[in-house]
Amino acid sequence: MASSLLHPLRSRRNGGTLHNIESTIEEQIETLRDDIAALTKIAGKQSRKSGDRLRYQAAAGYDDLLSRSEDLIHELRGGYLRGAHEVRNTVRRHPVATIGAAAAFGLVLALLARR
Repeated sequence: MASSLLHPLRSRRNGGTLHNIESTIEEQIETLRDDIAALTKIAGKQSRKSGDRLRYQAAAGYDDLLSRSEDLIHELRGGYLRGAHEVRNTVRRHPVATIGAAAAFGLVLALLARR
């Protein structure tokens, strides 16, 4: 009989404790949801900033590469024109030697191709 009288008291006490634990857990879950939402916002802002910074660096690198390639093309064009001018002058000054050099070069190529 004593156990039957104590049983309702225990269930009320445990029920109250379980209710407090449930409400505490629900509050913690809600706090975690808020924290996750705040972290998501921060991560989004940081990724946008990183993306913008990388985009800026890529654009600056592209502009630099474009500028360097234009300079290189200009230098190569100038070198080609100087070389062509030198070859023309050499051929004009020494036509027989040029024909002999071309014939020797052709003979060497023919011998290499034969092997």
